[in-house]
Amino acid sequence: MKRLLPILSLLFVSHLALSSGHGPVFGLATPTLGKGHASFDVAIMSNRQSGGSALMLKYLWGYGITENLQIALSTHSPIETVPLPTRTRGSLMMQANGDIEGLVLWRFHRDDYDIGNRFETTAIVSGSIPTEKKRGGVAVGNALHAALVTGYASRVTYLWIGGGYQHYFKKGNDQLGGLWYGSLVFGWRPPLFREDYPKPDWRLFIESLAEFPGRNTVNGIKDPNSGGSRLLVGPTVLGLYGDWGISGGVLVPIHQKLNGNQPSEKARLMLTLTYWI
Repeated sequence: MKRLLPILSLLFVSHLALSSGHGPVFGLATPTLGKGHASFDVAIMSNRQSGGSALMLKYLWGYGITENLQIALSTHSPIETVPLPTRTRGSLMMQANGDIEGLVLWRFHRDDYDIGNRFETTAIVSGSIPTEKKRGGVAVGNALHAALVTGYASRVTYLWIGGGYQHYFKKGNDQLGGLWYGSLVFGWRPPLFREDYPKPDWRLFIESLAEFPGRNTVNGIKDPNSGGSRLLVGPTVLGLYGDWGISGGVLVPIHQKLNGNQPSEKARLMLTLTYWI
């Protein structure tokens, strides 16, 4: 971890971070890859808790089957773990647990009513396989996830609102509680960065995530030290230049109501680099 701190500090100071696609870092967004286009994302993610910090690398491969239909595969490399990892969802890179996940994105509605302005809606369905036997003392089963996001995008402002649910299947007598969540994202493109390529393109976002994890079942009994609710808000930034994207940001909790003696969350940080093929 000590060897990583200088790298993380440099990344934060230089703003060298990114999100998948042309959207936010933590929240849901509607954009999909163009037909025949591919992308590769690598992100470093940190979850700071009162009981310690988790750190992992995430990788995301995406491919556009059509302009409105995209598939993706997400994997990870854990660096540091915590006894009770946070269950969270959001953007394609925000599956914070150690899973291998396959995703399908379908932008089934798009209304281009002016040059550079559009209103659109995207559905996301995914399935994941755990890479560990237990998570927070609970045997981990496979999971299914579905989400819906809608919003407005232009050359100046962006607004996306969405939500979803992740269901974990039983593993023996154990089962992770389901996760309901919602996200709200507002973005702004400053006048200085509204020129076309080869001019740089930077966008600023305020993002929020509301999460409602259900109680876990351990040996057939509901765990009193699980489940609850939290609301997180924070700033993020996205930079685009040619085939590259860089973005990153931080979320901090403004509300936490966790059952039992669960560790409180202090912050979530993510830095990502994306390359479009």
